[in-house]
Amino acid sequence: MSNVFKELLLEGALCDTVIKVADVELRAHRIILCSCSSFFRDLFCSEPSTSGQKVYNISDVTPNVMGLILEYAYTNSVVVTDNNVLELLAGAERLSVKDIIQACCDFLQEKLCSNNCISIWNLAGYYKYPELMRQAYLYMLQHFEEVAGHSLEFLHLSVEQLTDLIEENVLNVKQESAVFEAILRWINYAHEERKVHLAKLMSKVRLLLMPIQYLTDRVSKEALVRNNMQCVNMVISSMKTLRESNIERPLSLYRLPSHVLLAIGGFVDYVATAKIELYNMRTDRWMTVHNNGNALPEFCGCVYLNGFVYCIGGYDNELYLSSVQKFSLSTQIWHEVGSMHMARCYVTVAVLNGHIYAMGGCSKYETLKSAERFEPETNQWTPIAPMHEPRADAGAATLHGKVYICGGFITNNPLSSAECYNPDANQWTLITPMDTLRNAPGVIAYNDQIYVIGGYEGTRHLSSVTSYNPQSQQWSPAAPMYHCRSNFGIAVLEEKVFVVGGILNDNAELCSAVECYDGKTNRWQNVQNLEMPRGAVRCCVVERIPYAVTYLS
Repeated sequence: MSNVFKELLLEGALCDTVIKVADVELRAHRIILCSCSSFFRDLFCSEPSTSGQKVYNISDVTPNVMGLILEYAYTNSVVVTDNNVLELLAGAERLSVKDIIQACCDFLQEKLCSNNCISIWNLAGYYKYPELMRQAYLYMLQHFEEVAGHSLEFLHLSVEQLTDLIEENVLNVKQESAVFEAILRWINYAHEERKVHLAKLMSKVRLLLMPIQYLTDRVSKEALVRNNMQCVNMVISSMKTLRESNIERPLSLYRLPSHVLLAIGGFVDYVATAKIELYNMRTDRWMTVHNNGNALPEFCGCVYLNGFVYCIGGYDNELYLSSVQKFSLSTQIWHEVGSMHMARCYVTVAVLNGHIYAMGGCSKYETLKSAERFEPETNQWTPIAPMHEPRADAGAATLHGKVYICGGFITNNPLSSAECYNPDANQWTLITPMDTLRNAPGVIAYNDQIYVIGGYEGTRHLSSVTSYNPQSQQWSPAAPMYHCRSNFGIAVLEEKVFVVGGILNDNAELCSAVECYDGKTNRWQNVQNLEMPRGAVRCCVVERIPYAVTYLS
């Protein structure tokens, strides 16, 4: 039908109105314009019917935008681009074309970045688009350090807007010093005019979260602070409290992180568990957030995708499993989903482009080299090309559109080989093997390389770390962990690699130690241990909003 209407428009047939924009006249059909715009519906219905083509002058809309709106009216589609989105949004708002308004809002939301989130937030507030305004504000909070450090728009916030922003609990800053430095940048942009606001803004900074050394060497020596007695008193009071207090800082002081780390399943006291612990990097604390229901299968694979934790395969009461469950983080309920084609214990799993990959593992009789892919939308698994080598208990990660799988074992013999899968070609390619045999290592994509960490070499557990550069096709050593371990959880949180729990030695001693690696310094550091030692634990990083907010607020 739309094709018929468009043909009539192109032929000028049956047109009963003319829309005049500036000096351009555009012919159209009233009934078509009424179908997409309440503005035109009210305009046409407010007048008595007339024969012939009546001319309507439309102001505040350019001919180009009016042409796009007419195109949408006749085809139900419109092309929104970086160049036309603002002008098109203004025209759609002027003519009450709700579908184009929504298309423009969706486009702007997808384009949110540190350089435009404030202007989009202001635009959404001007037009009263609550959802776009919320998303832009949330982006500002989650990317505050980048926005405050580099965005020119940040310098044009009002003092009220900046105050509201920095007092938010969910302001995402790794160190409270970032808030103080942001305030200085904002004030120094218009120093004489804005310096009077320092005390108001400083009152929102959580000085008790700063190291005493930073308060002494940076904050107290800042000229703006020294020349403001209210600010001087705030700093002195905070330093006194920190020096005199031996107790931990109250949790209410801490900002809430944008992402948190989950440790899922594994063994506690050598018994399989369904326990999920959550790690808050701001407070350096673990807490149990789920421990109900049946234990997860032994040596299953776990991944996170679209708000769900998927538990794949494993071993349960002498049964090798092909079954798959998913856990909703919002409802804390487990659901069965489509089963794999093969039963797989010690399965290796990864997520790429919205699909879950399950690779290798053990059936009751053999080590597998087959692999398959799960599509959540269809709830179906599809076999893909088999790997070059059978392998179980390997590690996997995705980088630059490919799946990399490293190490593992075949009939209890550790492997040093590694390969990568190209989904476009449905093809596996062997890559340069590692220098060390590694069964049950941690594998993660980090800094554009594939890191392989720890594992079991056949006679001993490892603390060593090696990284693979796909460009040079070479492996390079990195700083070793403090603890030798295998079968541990691994994830990247705030640009650091975390390793969690695991198995320490041939006696299968379980580990509660957690440490993180900073690629910038090539150093490991210990962080807060798990509540209890856990082996074969799986880890993933999830957004705190909306899933984990109830655990941290």
